[in-house]
Amino acid sequence: MHRFAEHLYSVFITLWVGALWAIGYLAAPILFRVLGDRALAGRVAGEMFAYLGWLGMAMAAYLLVFLALRKNGAAFRSSVFWLVLLMLLLTVAGQFGVQPILAQLKADSLPREVMESALRDRFMVWHGVSSVVYLIQSVLGLLLVVLQGRGLR
Repeated sequence: MHRFAEHLYSVFITLWVGALWAIGYLAAPILFRVLGDRALAGRVAGEMFAYLGWLGMAMAAYLLVFLALRKNGAAFRSSVFWLVLLMLLLTVAGQFGVQPILAQLKADSLPREVMESALRDRFMVWHGVSSVVYLIQSVLGLLLVVLQGRGLR
């Protein structure tokens, strides 16, 4: 059972960080390039990011519990523990802070698309905040992949 938990640790890091990079830097840009309808591409990308947020929170929960049990009190001295916790906090901020603001701005702009409304500038600012949070999380994820072996020692 001990080895299974270790394998799950590695798989969850791979799944979470791989999904961050695949969706944010591959799938979403392709949607905007291929679909031709920016509003539709934004809705589809938003759905993918929402699912990714839930996936990230689930993966982080497992990783934090794994590290806490594996390292006992020493988990708080582990760089991997703090990376996962920081990534989780960024995920929660995006999922429950920034994304609801973006959704409300879209709803308030109806019947027009938000990018064609008076709320365009506010939407762009919050979208920029979301992008910066995502970029930070992606870089932290890359660091997590590199350092993940430290969580097993």
